[in-house]
Amino acid sequence: MVERGCHLQVFPAKTPITEVRKWNPDGYFLSNGPGDPAPMAYAVETAKNILAADKPLFGICLGHQILALAMGISTYKMHNGHRGINHPVKNLVTGHCEITSQNHGFGVRADQLLDRSDIEVTHINLNDDTIEGLRVKHKQAFSVQYHPEASPGPHDARYLFDNFVQMIAESKGEAVPQFA
Repeated sequence: MVERGCHLQVFPAKTPITEVRKWNPDGYFLSNGPGDPAPMAYAVETAKNILAADKPLFGICLGHQILALAMGISTYKMHNGHRGINHPVKNLVTGHCEITSQNHGFGVRADQLLDRSDIEVTHINLNDDTIEGLRVKHKQAFSVQYHPEASPGPHDARYLFDNFVQMIAESKGEAVPQFA
């Protein structure tokens, strides 16, 4: 994000949204983290508040799972988690495959997305068809299950950060930055 001209402030996971809003962010990033997302009600509530404010939101790994929970989609403990590099993920929007780095043991319930017109599945894992990306329609929010910052591809998923910065610029009515 810094490479794209962003000024960042990192907050501990349990920081109240009222405290975060005092910083007046243009967008929110839900980062990766360890463990089961289900008992993290504080993070789910934060994500719900961000969605209600209609500010740009980008989540990765645990942040992806938190966004899903905020949208009422359950998570589950995977029999075999995804660990390491070279996990092929298909971008359903572009049709391209990305080589990703992953480190998680929980997934988003695909069966709960079948009849959801407010959520678009944007990425799937080509090894096991698990959900790897979501976009909340009519909101400025998206997420991926993998680690785009890890660059195993080496540049396969950098566009996600560009998309997020572009989303922020558009939400502010600014010219959309162009990235190489």
